[in-house]
Amino acid sequence: MKRIYLLLLVVAVAVIFTACQKNPAPKEVSPVPNTYISISQEEAKHLMDTETGYIILDVRRQDEYDAGHIPNAVLLPNETLAETAESVLKDKDQLILVYCRSGNRSKQASQVLADLGYTNVKEFGGILDWQYEIVIECN
Repeated sequence: MKRIYLLLLVVAVAVIFTACQKNPAPKEVSPVPNTYISISQEEAKHLMDTETGYIILDVRRQDEYDAGHIPNAVLLPNETLAETAESVLKDKDQLILVYCRSGNRSKQASQVLADLGYTNVKEFGGILDWQYEIVIECN
């Protein structure tokens, strides 16, 4: 009989001990990484025709921009974008449509912008495939 009481006492102490322990802290959930969206050139053109307050961002070099760019595009070369973006692109929630020559630099630049906290970045490839109007700078 003493063994049963002793066993019940041990079980009771174990239950009380585990009940009094603090719950482990919840695992910290890592935030969703900032990202951008790739869209077709048709979708980009539609946004240009129907939206307001957006920026068309050309991330090529100056000489490429001068040879032909989308009307009203702002030039911020990919090579210096991380250092210059915040001084030119003030509103981090503004729609930013990003392109380059073939689509490689625009993807890189879009990720840089997303990493800087820009929330509405849409990458649409390269001007080589652009079927719409372009502007050529005459020097």
